[in-house]
Amino acid sequence: MHDSYNKLARILRVSPELLLSIDQKMSMISDQNGVIEDIANQNEILVSRTLTEMGLNKDSKAEDVYNALIQHLIHLDKHLFDALGGLDLSDTSVSGERLQKMAFKVFSPPRGLFIKKGKVAELLDRYKPDNLLNHFGYTTVQELIDKEGFASVVSALRFTQSNEWMHKFFEESYGTLTPDDFEERDVELIVLDRKWLSVAEKFLEKKYHNISHLKEYGIIFVIPLPIDTPGETMRIFTLILHYLHEVPFYSALFKKFMKDEDFVPKLQSLLRGDVSEEKMPDGGKMVWRVVQRYLAKDNESDFRLLEPHVNPETEHWFRAEEDLGRLSRMLEQGENRMHLGYWVGLDFVGDFFKNKDEQDQLVSFDLVDLIMSLVKKGEIKYLYHQQEALWNKIFSEYMGRERMDRLIEENILTGFIKL
Repeated sequence: MHDSYNKLARILRVSPELLLSIDQKMSMISDQNGVIEDIANQNEILVSRTLTEMGLNKDSKAEDVYNALIQHLIHLDKHLFDALGGLDLSDTSVSGERLQKMAFKVFSPPRGLFIKKGKVAELLDRYKPDNLLNHFGYTTVQELIDKEGFASVVSALRFTQSNEWMHKFFEESYGTLTPDDFEERDVELIVLDRKWLSVAEKFLEKKYHNISHLKEYGIIFVIPLPIDTPGETMRIFTLILHYLHEVPFYSALFKKFMKDEDFVPKLQSLLRGDVSEEKMPDGGKMVWRVVQRYLAKDNESDFRLLEPHVNPETEHWFRAEEDLGRLSRMLEQGENRMHLGYWVGLDFVGDFFKNKDEQDQLVSFDLVDLIMSLVKKGEIKYLYHQQEALWNKIFSEYMGRERMDRLIEENILTGFIKL
């Protein structure tokens, strides 16, 4: 068996025989031959090029390779921080305007299909968010929304209401929705007022993520925590770009299924990010599982990660990294251009290096893995974004990226692409 199968199989934590079987079936379907070998060669070339640029080589220690990548990222993070005018989330009006202007300059998302604001107010009046109402001393939901703003209120539900309340609101109130309860409007990106920090701290014991999104409302929100860790600017900005692609993706799916009789169950499934737990269909055909979230966050040994699969989340990151490359060309300073576009095309790249204990260690060259590792101060060496990107890379090299995206959309609810 060619070394290419062994190399990629090791990165993906599967057997070389599985990759050989995939290659044989996908070659017959796509008329593309030598794909696995080609991807392995691309990986080798990109690893070697990156190491040379950092003054390292294949004999370098894993720790040295990882640290060099991290130092490069810190340099990139500083350039982005400067390009945003010295991002200071404590000044929410200015920072919000800068973030929005820069992000929408790089990628302006299309208008999406979202639940009407009036309908959301009606549902909240039926399932009152008591924590929020009591905190502000408002007697009605409409007063809460009028005084605090629709986007801020629905964003705050995430960190003020209990899990039990959120579950009940999602299951029961969304169960009453109809296609008439949706409307087209623009995607919103907001930085919450600093007063929401004290609100969040009142209800949360553990540290919360300071950026998230609400697919059904078309809102991306940032909680204004201080930017005091290297990598934070990159994490925030790339997450925003990621969500600017993810929100329209799901909005298009809402529209696709809107006329179906079972629209509401499909809507709820999409919002939950359901991933089928059924076994792979066995019928001789080539089947790829659709995994619409990062299962490795919960269990890196989840059996579904060790099967042929594609991941739409990975595609949103692919687009976000392309956006960074485009942003680098928009900026006037040549040095910024070089660094901001540095990781475009490295999302699927990784390799094994000997660590200081002479044990083989996988190092991810993926930007998102490196950002998350940096922000966590190296406590966790993230790998799963690179591994998921490699699965997508394999599928797209056989079938084309556009067709892969289309097949994901068509089969995201059934959970399987049957070729």
